[in-house]
Amino acid sequence: MNSRTAHVARRPGQRARWFSEIGWRHLVGIIAVVYAGFPLVYVVSASLADGGTLTGSNELFASVSGANYAALAGTRFWTWMANTLVVAVATGAGTVLMGAAAAYAFSRFRFSGRRVGLTALLIIQMFPQMLAFVAIFLLLISLGNVVPGLGLDSKLSLICVYLGGALGVNTFLMYGFFNTVPREIDEAAKIDGASHAQIYWTIVLRLTAPILAVVGLLSFISTFGEFIIARVLLQSEDNWTLAVGLYGWVSSLQDANWGLFTAGAVISAVPVLALFLFLQKYIVGGLTAGSVKG
Repeated sequence: MNSRTAHVARRPGQRARWFSEIGWRHLVGIIAVVYAGFPLVYVVSASLADGGTLTGSNELFASVSGANYAALAGTRFWTWMANTLVVAVATGAGTVLMGAAAAYAFSRFRFSGRRVGLTALLIIQMFPQMLAFVAIFLLLISLGNVVPGLGLDSKLSLICVYLGGALGVNTFLMYGFFNTVPREIDEAAKIDGASHAQIYWTIVLRLTAPILAVVGLLSFISTFGEFIIARVLLQSEDNWTLAVGLYGWVSSLQDANWGLFTAGAVISAVPVLALFLFLQKYIVGGLTAGSVKG
């Protein structure tokens, strides 16, 4: 009886110790999941509601209907989706290719202005690109008079603007990762007769695949949901991206159609989610390895 009583008496103490060391983390995790997941559930519920207002969706899944999703076919939603994918994919690929080339040069070569260039990258990335949207707007007006394809209301000009804003921070991020690749690999390849281009394309890029995937993913996500610059530069509805087009549906308080907006928001999350899941195995390694050296 004495041993059984002592065992029962130890249980409250063990539970308190477990909660103080581990259990509180589970509690914080559950709260964070609920806090982050409720808006998503609310948006899905609103997209399936019959009415076009958010106030009618306060009771989750009170009505379930696919009318809002079917109504998207009669709008420019899929045109906006195609425009967004073209801009986001082109920006992500361009950021990876151009940023990797710049990071490789900073990491492997020693030239005058190298340290100044790295410092300039740090300073530039402190200022958000949206601070310069007035200057960008005026620049594209003047540039459009010379090269119409690079003026206002052009997806190509929008891609160029996005590339200019993304290269600073991503180049510096990749530079830290490139420094973790031993230089002895380059020297061994040179002894075997490989050129700088062969070393870069066949060896270095393969070894730095995690950071390339992370940079491509971050660039894709930031471009996919960007609104301010796209709203300033793109003027015709056929060239709008998803962020601009969806905002147009709810910009008027009297004619706002939240049903279409939430249905479009749910569908637009699918490409980002799919890309995130596809590149998930690279994310942790790509973000942490570059912070060790550099």
